[in-house]
Amino acid sequence: MTSDSDIPGLPEAAPHVRVIAMPADTNPAGDIFGGWLMAQMDLAAGNAAARRARGRCATVAVDKMTFHQPVLVGDEVSFYAAIERVGRTSMVIRVEAWRRSRDADEVGRVTGATFTFVAIGDDRRPREIPPEG
Repeated sequence: MTSDSDIPGLPEAAPHVRVIAMPADTNPAGDIFGGWLMAQMDLAAGNAAARRARGRCATVAVDKMTFHQPVLVGDEVSFYAAIERVGRTSMVIRVEAWRRSRDADEVGRVTGATFTFVAIGDDRRPREIPPEG
């Protein structure tokens, strides 16, 4: 069996979210909703954002989402997030989704997008992101 680290192009880090696409996640034609994928990607990006900002963050933008191949019911979908840039109160996070058929080892990149998050305080207003460390 091939490990994730042996797949060319697949991110080397562990996924932030891994989930199985279920029938409830489909549209009337039986295809997995793009919106379901986007929601899972937002969860992965939010996980990375909250860990880096050490607290609550809010999604403020999503850019450049392109679908490369469909996700089918039963596919295992892994969502990888990487912080690209950190500002004073915001950060940009790149997320990629990869699918693996439930009955094969073959994987493929499904989509990717760039998410912008703002760190927010208890008052729900932007707050500074603490230094890394």
